[in-house]
Amino acid sequence: MDELLRQLDGLILGSIPTVLLFIGLVLAYRFILFGKMMRVRAERRARTAGAVEKAHLAIAAADTRIQEYEAKLRAARAEMFRHREQYLQKRYAERDAALEAARLAAERQVQAAKAELDLQIGKARKEIELSASQMAAQVLSAVLPPAAVEGTR
Repeated sequence: MDELLRQLDGLILGSIPTVLLFIGLVLAYRFILFGKMMRVRAERRARTAGAVEKAHLAIAAADTRIQEYEAKLRAARAEMFRHREQYLQKRYAERDAALEAARLAAERQVQAAKAELDLQIGKARKEIELSASQMAAQVLSAVLPPAAVEGTR
C-alpha cells in the first residue's frame, strides 16, 4: 500500500503542472475568447431580434395596407352598387314613362274608336228609322187598299 501511495504521490506531483496549465488555459480562454464570443453572440441575438422586429413591423404595415385595400374595395363596391341603383332607377323611370305613354295612346285610341262607334250607331239608327218608315209605308200599302193609304198621307 505504501508503494501505491508513492505512485499516486508521483502522479499527483506530475499532474500539478498539467492542472496549472489547464487552469491557465481556461482563464485565458475566459478572458480572451469567451468575452468576445459572448459579445458576438449578443450582437447576433440583437440582430436576430431586430430582424424579427422588422418582420413584425413589415407584417403590421402589410396589415395596414390590407385594411386600406379592403376599405377602397368596399368603397368601390358601394360606388358600383350606387351607380347600378341609379341606372336601374333611370331605366325604371324610362319604362314607367313608356308605359304611361302607351296607356295614354291606347286610351286615345279607345276614345277615338268609341267616338267612331257612336257616329256609326247614330248613322245606323237614322238608316233604321228611315228604312223602318219606308217598310211601314210598304206594309201599309200592301195591307190596306190604295185609297186608304192615300188618305193617311
